[in-house]
Amino acid sequence: MPDVPLLLVAIVAVALFFDYTNGAHDSANAIATIVSTKVLSPKVAVVMAATLNFAGAFMGEQVAKTIGSGIVNADMVMGSQTLVLAALLGAIFWNLLTWFLGLPSSSSHALIGGLMGAAICHGGFNALNYTSILQKVIVPLVLSPMGGFFGGYLIMILLTWIFRNHKPRKVNGLFRKLQILSSAFMATSHGQNDAQKTMGIITLALFIFHEIPAIEIPFWVKVFCAGAMGLGTATGGWKIVKTMGHKIFKLEPIHGSAAETAAALVITGASHFGAPISTTHVISTSVLGVGASKRLSAVRWGVAGNMVLAWIITIPASALVAGLAFYALRLIGVVQ
Repeated sequence: MPDVPLLLVAIVAVALFFDYTNGAHDSANAIATIVSTKVLSPKVAVVMAATLNFAGAFMGEQVAKTIGSGIVNADMVMGSQTLVLAALLGAIFWNLLTWFLGLPSSSSHALIGGLMGAAICHGGFNALNYTSILQKVIVPLVLSPMGGFFGGYLIMILLTWIFRNHKPRKVNGLFRKLQILSSAFMATSHGQNDAQKTMGIITLALFIFHEIPAIEIPFWVKVFCAGAMGLGTATGGWKIVKTMGHKIFKLEPIHGSAAETAAALVITGASHFGAPISTTHVISTSVLGVGASKRLSAVRWGVAGNMVLAWIITIPASALVAGLAFYALRLIGVVQ
């Protein structure tokens, strides 16, 4: 049997736990609208989302490579065996806190923030890959929610115009069926972007421990991350489902279909370019865009404001926790 360091095994286990919490925390992204509009029962929606999250995880590696080598300078953090563990602890803490509070914050940005905080504690600010962070984190951080909002707004305007002479009951009857497709598209795109983030963090750990020669994703990592994401999704995040599906805007099937389609298109495009965006940001703003197309007062902007506040503080908060975890791990003797 290969001599695998116990700390590396622990890091992989913690990473998979993060992937599990990501699936549970972000399950609402794919199923909130379809549950709130009563197109599918919660149990059926969760099974569908879990299955398609698993499948989506195998669709590409671009996001995983961004996490593995595009946030920190891999050569500068080589040998820092506590870095990845500290990053994961920061991300998991923030995930669990916002999960408990029912806030649809970003698991993706929690992981990125944790990785940045731990890297700075290890090698200073020079340990960060600023060009990649700007291009694949900061710019998408701004553009992807905007894409979700305007995508949802425009798709809803288009659908309203197309079906302007049809009876609302018939339109909603049609979109009760079509929303199953849009929700499936959303679940697949979620797995495609989010599961790859944990693949990237595990691959970085393998590289730091000299288990692989370069940042290339092993097949077993893909299988384990896809499985953990699917299992997490199967547990559901019902507090967040309630926020996403009811508190932002009162949804009907046509609204849910428009929001999911807009969000899935943005997420799939970002995954193609290797941008680890927040699926939560995108589906949330897509719902806002759909609501705003009806009238601005139809949206509960106070709830939206609370979500924005959570988004803004996610990266620095998870970075701070990861930094504290980094020093704590060294203090208790988990060196390097």
